[in-house]
Amino acid sequence: MPVTPQRIVVTGGAGFLGSHLCELLLSQGHEVLCVDNFFTSSRRGVEHLLDYKRFELLRHDVTMPLNVEADEIYNLACPASPVHYQHDPVQTTKTSVIGAINMLELAKRLRAKVLQASTSEVYGDPIVHPQTESYWGNVNPIGPRSCYDEGKRCAETLFFDYYHQEKVRIKVVRIFNTYGPRMHPNDGRVVSNFIMQALRGDDITLFGDGEQTRSFCYVSDLIDGLHRMMKSPDSVVGPINLGNPEECTVRALAETIIGLTGSRSKLVRRPLPPDDPRQRQPDITKAREVLGWEPSVSMQLGLASTIAYFDTLLASGEVPELIGGAGLASAAER
Repeated sequence: MPVTPQRIVVTGGAGFLGSHLCELLLSQGHEVLCVDNFFTSSRRGVEHLLDYKRFELLRHDVTMPLNVEADEIYNLACPASPVHYQHDPVQTTKTSVIGAINMLELAKRLRAKVLQASTSEVYGDPIVHPQTESYWGNVNPIGPRSCYDEGKRCAETLFFDYYHQEKVRIKVVRIFNTYGPRMHPNDGRVVSNFIMQALRGDDITLFGDGEQTRSFCYVSDLIDGLHRMMKSPDSVVGPINLGNPEECTVRALAETIIGLTGSRSKLVRRPLPPDDPRQRQPDITKAREVLGWEPSVSMQLGLASTIAYFDTLLASGEVPELIGGAGLASAAER
């Protein structure tokens, strides 16, 4: 069935998830306005899209009002890795909260649909496992991660308040650990950490005992879930978990990456940072039932693709530096 072309805004569009989403939307014939302030990304993430006549790139910070035309808005703007969001926690909170208000006001004026990319971090260090959307979470509101966790929680509150009070057409998804090509290689997240250490032959750092669990979703599966959510009926507002329900330990992930890279890296242990979740696994019953969505890319295939991407980066000598020279965050992170 033919797709009716639309004008779609993607905030954070030059980033890891945003660039893949822009690709998908362009492939369907839509006009895409990619909005990004390049705090954790760069033009390089969407350089391959600049020749599309239906693609436009706008440098803009979502903490400032945005006056454009759109049929749909995907609000993905916010640093997502600990190294990045802890570098300027005040700005991180502003991006989540003020950014949400600005995108909701834009959607209200245009009568457009707006999707909020929330996070599994709203569940904190969960005492309910696996996590369902009805779980309220176990979050430290004053810890080192709270700028991100609480910022996203407040953004969800705003989305539902605008839905009930202003009748804005909203969608809210909670994204679990996602990986794949175009991840920042030095962002402190577990997949990028382990791959870069393995490719360089460095020791692989396990924080804690390595028995923390995560559930890793390949980027193409996640983007499919975002798109399905946006295209669902207006009555489907969420929140809906998007992630891979196959749980694995951080140690098992490290061992798999060592095997796939043929690395001689050894595992070394470091103390676990404060507030680091011990386990994280999505219950995706709602996504299956409402969106007809579930991940399809195996971890072996997804990791092989991601390793190839990082290997190319290393060979080119174009590995971007950490923002602000921030130190390495927990390798058990998202």
